[in-house]
Amino acid sequence: MAFEKFFKTYFKWLYAYAFTLLQDEIMAEEVVQQVFYKLWEKKERLTISISVKAYLYKAVYHECMNYLKHQKHKARHQNDVLYSNPVSKDNPVMRVELSELETGLQIALRELPEQCRNIFQMSRFDELKYREIADQLGLSIKTVEAQMGKALKVLRKKLVDFLPLLLWLLLKFR
Repeated sequence: MAFEKFFKTYFKWLYAYAFTLLQDEIMAEEVVQQVFYKLWEKKERLTISISVKAYLYKAVYHECMNYLKHQKHKARHQNDVLYSNPVSKDNPVMRVELSELETGLQIALRELPEQCRNIFQMSRFDELKYREIADQLGLSIKTVEAQMGKALKVLRKKLVDFLPLLLWLLLKFR
């Protein structure tokens, strides 16, 4: 019961603190829950020499720093993999990644409304300017811009897992 009171008293403050460090709502909540979980696991052998509040804030800080360090390490590893695997027909890893990207793009494009998909394809694949697209489809340039914005927003969400690969390809083929 004391632990529950502890949790209810400090959770929202610790969450707010974790959020300021991580800028991610879900991870801030996960980190605070992890701190309380570890506290619960160690409850029999735990001795706190400072105030409980200070201990909890310090624990949240260290848990956040560990998470950020892990994310940085993971990103570095992904970059190492991308840069060490040049694009080539002989590279099976790159072939699989490019195939997955192509499949993901096709699926994402199919989920777009027809007019939005057509405008995106005319702009990106046929390399037409917005004015040319507007003239061909009998639309205003503003409509074309709005549809492109919508398409890019949807594609960004759908293809977020491929971002490291896309960045690498953009840098490689500039």
